[in-house]
Amino acid sequence: MSSRNWIDFTQDADTGIESIRAHFEGHAYDPHWHDSYLVGVTEQGVQQFNCRREKHLSTPGKVILLEPGEIHDGYAPTEEGFTYSMLYIDPQWLERELHALFEHAPADSTPSFASILNTDSRLAGAIFRAFQTLHQGDLRIVRQTAIDDLLGTMTRSLQWRKRENPDPRLPLVAQRARDYLHAHYDQDIGLDELAQACAVDRFRLSRAFKSAFGVAPHAYLIQLRLAKARQRLARGESPAEVASALGFADQSHLGRWFRRAYQLTPADYRRRCSKLPD
Repeated sequence: MSSRNWIDFTQDADTGIESIRAHFEGHAYDPHWHDSYLVGVTEQGVQQFNCRREKHLSTPGKVILLEPGEIHDGYAPTEEGFTYSMLYIDPQWLERELHALFEHAPADSTPSFASILNTDSRLAGAIFRAFQTLHQGDLRIVRQTAIDDLLGTMTRSLQWRKRENPDPRLPLVAQRARDYLHAHYDQDIGLDELAQACAVDRFRLSRAFKSAFGVAPHAYLIQLRLAKARQRLARGESPAEVASALGFADQSHLGRWFRRAYQLTPADYRRRCSKLPD
């Protein structure tokens, strides 16, 4: 990572919302996904990323809205780089809060974003205010008020998608493979084993999986393990314990993948979330 790149990261103890403010020049992130909703604003520069099979350019004031599981990367196409503020919101917390605050929220549905980039200045302002109160650890009543304002403003950009399993938008073989990876993420899974579980040959499996999710099965498995690693590290588990539990070869192996995806070391992430020493 460039010496001019930086990340400032905190986690709110009450809601679990992570707030990240960062600056990058050149390459920022390899393709990866999160198990959270990402809601943020570009502050400075041009933020370029690929998502939903399209290239996106976010400039100052634009809002970025990503759903859990959406593959994306990050790059600065101009010399000055880009700076952004982002909130990582737990899906279960978000659904629970939306259903509590808004009676019209439909049951058995999950919130979804119609578009990745948004130019709504009111939403940008609500995101930034919520970010500041959470990031600075303001009074609880101030944080809760800012969050409620954000949720209310977000509903203008939300749509509700019925929760369906299997998802009719995706090939069944890809969904079976994904479900198998989620059920055995801590095991040393081979491609032949995965294909056999899905009753197809491994070449058809790989094509269907990459077409559906944008990455090959092995890359998805690594990202799944990293998402689990974030959860365990936030609870205070040591990087060595996490690496062993999730099937990484060792702590160094976990560290290399973690830094590539998040530009933070596992120890640094653990310290900032759990407030525990290394």
